[in-house]
Amino acid sequence: MNRRTQAAVIGALSQVPPIALADVLSEAALQVRVDRKYLVPIGAFVELVTRLRDRFAVLEIDGRRMFRYESVYFDTPSYGLYRQHVQRRRHRYKVRTRSYLDSGECSFEVKLKGNRSETIKARLPYPVADRGRLTGEAQAFLAEQLRSAYGVGTDQILEPALVTTYRRSTLTDPVAHERLTCDVGLRFFDATAAVDVLPDTVLVESKTAGRAGTADRVLRDLQVRPVQVSKYCVAAALLKPGLRSNPWHRTVRRFTAGPY
Repeated sequence: MNRRTQAAVIGALSQVPPIALADVLSEAALQVRVDRKYLVPIGAFVELVTRLRDRFAVLEIDGRRMFRYESVYFDTPSYGLYRQHVQRRRHRYKVRTRSYLDSGECSFEVKLKGNRSETIKARLPYPVADRGRLTGEAQAFLAEQLRSAYGVGTDQILEPALVTTYRRSTLTDPVAHERLTCDVGLRFFDATAAVDVLPDTVLVESKTAGRAGTADRVLRDLQVRPVQVSKYCVAAALLKPGLRSNPWHRTVRRFTAGPY
């Protein structure tokens, strides 16, 4: 974790009024959405927050505005789900557990790509002790989501592929229902390797119901352009150099801080 980057993010967010978790969930829970992702240098991030502070609020729980996350991603032994994304398959999806390490809560999530390029997320409460494996309930939930979205089931065997950890802050516009997640301190690892990434950069994800929102317009004004990036796909490309990663060569280079 780059402490200067973390301190700069915390300092910028101190300018923003707080919002409670219950209000975030009720006002900005976008389960069907359009995501736009940006690699934002810390100086540009501070300016972004300064311009948004009159419209956005920052999630605060027990005085904290930055929270520890852990995601365990599942794939086939041959990384079949990863390959679907490399090939830009129309029907592609990711499977993961997400743990909120500060609260001890966990969920099982299926992220599907919709017909209009929107992201559809389905979520199931999950025992944190089981976050590194798929229970029968999770497998049934996955099959149900695939049938509902794509009209197909699945007989693929999925196993833990890799883990991502990071610290996240969340900004939301309660009126326009826009949400911005801001991640720092990213680390990717599997059973054999680990890599720390983006030491002086914030991974910002803008989540809206459709067209570009206020944050997207501010970032464009700051000369920060969207990037095509998936934490899972970049992590897999870094940890498994033998995997084809053509769509993300440039992004992978921007992510890498060197092996841990």
